[in-house]
Amino acid sequence: MMNKAIFEEKWSQIRGQINAKWSLMVEYDLLKVDKAEVKFDKFTTMLQVKYGYTRQKAREEIAKLWAEHEAKSKPAK
Repeated sequence: MMNKAIFEEKWSQIRGQINAKWSLMVEYDLLKVDKAEVKFDKFTTMLQVKYGYTRQKAREEIAKLWAEHEAKSKPAK
């Protein structure tokens, strides 16, 4: 599960994948997250506002995005 510390650490990697999953998130929105003190909370709130997610659903969707990223970046065996 994605937690705040991992999100903060990996934000630059996550940021690059956001538009593919959430097309309503535009560069202006991402810049707000860039400037936020707690990026995870800001991004979660933005998902709630733009997509009507509950806080829990937003967190689950962020975790899914990260899991997909991790699966793609692991070397094939």
